[in-house]
Amino acid sequence: MIEIGADVDLSHPPDRVWLALTDRELLGRWFAEADMVEGVPDRLLLHTAGLPGFDTDVEVEVTERRVPELLVLRCDEAGRLTELTCAVTATKQGSRLTVREVPTHGSWSDEQHGPREQQLRQALTVRLPAILDWLAFQQVDLRRGVAGMTTELPVLGASGPAPSRRRRRAAVAGLAAVVLAAGLAAWLTLPGEPEHSAAPTPTSTPTPTTPPSMAAAAPTAQPTVTPSARPSRSVTPTTARPSRTPSATPSRTPTAAVPPPPPPLAARYDTDSSRLFGYTGEVVVDNPGPAPAEQWVVVVTLAEGSSVDDVEGADWRQDGQAITFSGLAVPAGGSRTIRFDVRDSRPKAREPEGCTVGGNPCAGL
Repeated sequence: MIEIGADVDLSHPPDRVWLALTDRELLGRWFAEADMVEGVPDRLLLHTAGLPGFDTDVEVEVTERRVPELLVLRCDEAGRLTELTCAVTATKQGSRLTVREVPTHGSWSDEQHGPREQQLRQALTVRLPAILDWLAFQQVDLRRGVAGMTTELPVLGASGPAPSRRRRRAAVAGLAAVVLAAGLAAWLTLPGEPEHSAAPTPTSTPTPTTPPSMAAAAPTAQPTVTPSARPSRSVTPTTARPSRTPSATPSRTPTAAVPPPPPPLAARYDTDSSRLFGYTGEVVVDNPGPAPAEQWVVVVTLAEGSSVDDVEGADWRQDGQAITFSGLAVPAGGSRTIRFDVRDSRPKAREPEGCTVGGNPCAGL
């Protein structure tokens, strides 16, 4: 069975996404215009003739509805019957929209399948987010009235009239006066510079000449120094000059032993099951270390034209062909298993082009 599907993460709540799916005016802006079929409830005519992958208009009928989670439609396109399912799931960032269309009578030709799926993906990933952003802006605009929409956002401010220019100038002048007074007070309290004394600079009394025979008996006269009120800039020599001779027994400060780094994580990839236009992949992350691995990252590079539908065992994000997995800590001496479903644009699914854990290649590829 060949199906057409897409998954898209949207930064909008499920209620807003549901409105974009069920409102005829909004549906016409991001996918195709729709008209009610007269006399038949829950039935619409989508004007899809001329869109890539569509031969004619499609008549749809609602068969199941759970607001805002699930919408199931039975589609009739010139005798070819399909079932279209739209599921909306709440996420931390907003919501995830999953769309699947499966033939129940007849099938698409090869020339129709590719353009039809590309048309759906472009509508879901480009035009729908733009309409949701526009709709969010309209819902935030609290100044709408009976006269129509307005693009002016409400201005939130303090209540009461705005202060006049004169009052603002007075306030600024008062603030400047306070700052000037504080600076003046701080300047007045600073200690003043020491007064310069008229005392003469220190002089020393010359020592009289003493005969060598009396040198040992007579004490040497010390110069008399008159202190000056002005601080002297002379440098007093230190009492003891440090010795440059290294100590005979240098002190040794014990250094704490640095534990060796934990061994790196290892991972291996395996294709669990293959199917037409897809497969299920599995990555097992092993932690040979003695402590849990709190932070780990596994990057799987898919083949061009492939995408991930569902993941078990890890958080994930897709950026082009690269799928980044992360999650809970890997226990010491234990492992963690990641399983993910991949859709491929080719009937014979292609395995990933690469796999790494912490930058090191995975086994199995």
